[in-house]
Amino acid sequence: MTATDLAIIGFGKIAREQHRPALEASSAFNFAATVDPFNTAEGISSYKDVTTFLAERPEVGAVALCTPPQVRFAVAREALLAGRHVLLEKPPGTTVSEVMTLQRIAKEQGKTLFTAWHSQFAPGIPGARDWLASRKITAITVTWREDVRRWHPGQDWIFAPGGTGVFDPGINAYSILTYILPIGLYTTEAALEFPENRDTPIAAQLKMLTEEGAPVDLDFDFRETGVQTWDMRIETDRGVMELSQGGATITADGVVLSEQGALAGEYDRIYARFAELIATGESDVDVAPFRHVADAMMLGRRVRTDAFEW
Repeated sequence: MTATDLAIIGFGKIAREQHRPALEASSAFNFAATVDPFNTAEGISSYKDVTTFLAERPEVGAVALCTPPQVRFAVAREALLAGRHVLLEKPPGTTVSEVMTLQRIAKEQGKTLFTAWHSQFAPGIPGARDWLASRKITAITVTWREDVRRWHPGQDWIFAPGGTGVFDPGINAYSILTYILPIGLYTTEAALEFPENRDTPIAAQLKMLTEEGAPVDLDFDFRETGVQTWDMRIETDRGVMELSQGGATITADGVVLSEQGALAGEYDRIYARFAELIATGESDVDVAPFRHVADAMMLGRRVRTDAFEW
C-alpha cells in the first residue's frame, strides 16, 4: 500500500509533541510539509500560508489541522475544496454548525473528514466501553483539572471567543463519556468562572443527568498547579469503574483493565484510523462532545473570578 503524503497545518506544541512523532512512526503516511507562518520542522518543506501550499503541492493528499479553532473552518473548507482529506485536531472548530458544514462539504467532494478526539483513543477506552455496555449507570463523577500555563503557555487564543477556555481539556472528558456510555446524557446546571479580563471560562462546575436520571457531576479547572488530574468514577448496578490519566489507566471492581501513561499511543491510533477512513472512502465526524460544550455555555451561570495573566 502506498503511503499518503500529509501536511500539518499549524505546527505548534501539540503538532510538534504528538502529531509529528506519530506521523514519523506511521507506515500509512509521509510527513511531507508544514504550513505555519512562524514555526517550521527541520528537514521538512515549509509554507507560510495555506493557499500557496495547496497550489504548489497537489500531490499532498491529506492535511492535519492543528491551528487554533478560530481559523479552522476556513482552512478546512479550503483544503476540502482543493481535494484533500482533512483531520481536525480537537476541538474541531468554534461551533457545531461549522463542523456540520464541513461534513457536508467533505461528502460533496468525496473526501474524508475526521474529528480526532484523541482521548477516545486512550488505551483503556475500548475495554471501558465493553465493561459498561451491559450495566446500568447509577452515578458519575468527573474531575478534570490541569494547568493552562503548562499545556498552553502564552496561547491567548484559548481565552478568546471560540477558544473554549477550560472546555479545551474538558471536552476530552465529554469525548470519553459520549463514547463509552451505553446511554445519552444532558446538562442541567453549569457555573462558569470567567476571569475578569478574559472571554472564556477558566473553571466550570457542571451537573448532568443520564437519560435514565442518574446524576453526573463534573469539575473542570484550568488552574491546577499540582498533580494534573483527569479522573472519572462511574458507578453501576454491578460494580464501579475508575478511570485515570484520561483513560490510560482503568480499573473495574478492582480489576485492572488498562494501566499505561497519559497519551500513550493515542496519536498512533488516530493516524491508523485516519488511514483506514481514507482507504474506505468514509468520514468519521463526531459532534457529541462539542454539543455538550455548547449546552454548558448556553445554560451556564456566569461567575466572575480573578484576572488571569500568563
